[in-house]
Amino acid sequence: QYGKVMKELEETGCSISEKTSKELALEVFRKTSLYDGAISRYLSGRSEKREGGQVDELPDVVEIRLKRARSLRYGENPHQKAALYGCEGEERKGIIDAEQIQGKELSFNNIIDLDSAFEMVASFDDPTVSIVKHNNPCGIASAPTLKQASLDALDCDRQSAFGCIMGFNGKIDKELAETILAEADFIECIIAPEYGPGALEAFKAKKNLRILKKSLPDYPPPARDMKRVRGGFLIQDKDFVSISAGELKTVTKKKPSGPIIDSLLFAWKAVSFVKSNAIVLCQGTKSVGIGAGQMSRVDSVIVAIRKAGKRAKGAVLASDAFFPMADSIEEAHKAGVAAIIQPGGSIRDQEVIDACDKFGIPMVFTGKRHFRH
Repeated sequence: QYGKVMKELEETGCSISEKTSKELALEVFRKTSLYDGAISRYLSGRSEKREGGQVDELPDVVEIRLKRARSLRYGENPHQKAALYGCEGEERKGIIDAEQIQGKELSFNNIIDLDSAFEMVASFDDPTVSIVKHNNPCGIASAPTLKQASLDALDCDRQSAFGCIMGFNGKIDKELAETILAEADFIECIIAPEYGPGALEAFKAKKNLRILKKSLPDYPPPARDMKRVRGGFLIQDKDFVSISAGELKTVTKKKPSGPIIDSLLFAWKAVSFVKSNAIVLCQGTKSVGIGAGQMSRVDSVIVAIRKAGKRAKGAVLASDAFFPMADSIEEAHKAGVAAIIQPGGSIRDQEVIDACDKFGIPMVFTGKRHFRH
């Protein structure tokens, strides 16, 4: 601020206005509080016990310091003012520092959906594509190639994919870009870690299509989630979704085969990104039907089956929480579901297990729930 101060001293005969003094004082205390906060956060982190990425104890005091990164046209709706803020001192950034290569300004809702789409594909090692609408996936698939994964993800629910966000965990080349433009009716945004020159040239045909570039993180996700409530925040450990075949507990007389287990594990990871009550139907490593956010679990099952249509036959079914009664199993049987994965833990677990045994459907318990509110 030397230039500003010198200019004011010269213009006023060596005096500083009260307004300028307040502005400078505010900037000083902002800067020193940033330093003090960084030291406090460092010492707090050193004192916490960590094991396997989880935080054993939540601190008594959590300091949050945010700085406006950009103003937005509006919030969730046009009458709401909004801006995007970043955590000061946070080196491990995410969607906030993604590079926008093309397209219109990002909206509030775009940013939320982009964050979900990117988080989803970043959690898979194989070539994976996610399709997000209103912060819910309407398609997710892994395949040997991104091209095949994109087609499989779109095929899950092409009607819902209209106006979607697409996330990729690998490079988009010219062929893939042309496939996306030919297969998808209308896309709001695409996010990927890398683009070939031919891909960007192809996307120029859709000048309003927002193209973002963001490298896949080479570090673990944040240890905590935070949700705003009136008067405060809810803070919790991050929901890590990793589970192995050896951790599954078969509770039915019929056991799932190897390929079915692989599909169950994929479906279990996919369902963790769907708003509860959540049901995902998968064929192999691609979703074919998703039921999200219904107040009754059986309704989510019915929605997922309706979306899947004939593809429900032979598919596996993942539920983010236990089945409170056997009605969902009856719907799964009528649709031809091949196997079920769920947490277990209901007082009616035995009723649900008996229904699976009656219909010859193998079912495994994970012992973990994946509510996403």
